[in-house]
Amino acid sequence: MTPIKSTLVHKAIEPKRKGGALSPALILLHGRGANEDDLLGLAEYFDERLFVMSVRAPFSFQSGGGFTWYDLEEVGRPEPGMFAESYRKLSAFFQEAKAGYGIDPKRVFFCGFSMGTVMAYAMSLTQPAEVAGVLANSGYVPESADIRLQWDQIKGKPYFVAHGRYDPVIPLVFAERAKDLLEKAGAHISYHEYDMAHQITEESLNDMMGWITRQLQG
Repeated sequence: MTPIKSTLVHKAIEPKRKGGALSPALILLHGRGANEDDLLGLAEYFDERLFVMSVRAPFSFQSGGGFTWYDLEEVGRPEPGMFAESYRKLSAFFQEAKAGYGIDPKRVFFCGFSMGTVMAYAMSLTQPAEVAGVLANSGYVPESADIRLQWDQIKGKPYFVAHGRYDPVIPLVFAERAKDLLEKAGAHISYHEYDMAHQITEESLNDMMGWITRQLQG
């Protein structure tokens, strides 16, 4: 379908099956050096009731093409200025999407990969009442960012956390840290380690598919 005019470039796919007057939604956030097409192919595997949006990061990735959400000071530490700008623009897009597409504002999920996961964590932990849940693949919680993470507001919030045991880009310890933080805050965690590197595999995708369908079923 033709996407609405918004702060961030994106593509949108309408649900194949209506599950009510307002559709639940899934926002896909890609990793460094990719674009809005990178995760879009996952849409066909997720629950048919979902309205899916795949969003392009706002900065060109000068080192390898594609786009990025921010530069890195080191693994786990986003460059503050770029991160803040991406967070601002993603927050604006989030509000535009809820108003422009007529989706159910109480059932909007984020699915990220790598840097996209970092942005998904940022959205859910700063706007917990607005985000229904997160699929977090191969990323980390942006603890160093200048945003207020509302840990006291995510009790019962569902998170699917997936990471490769052999990830050479973002080591497994970052997923273990996310798990500890989320569990301490009382979130509902589905935590998975896979025999993979920095990627999404058929096994992890199948687990994600089942997880989000269960969320939609309440």
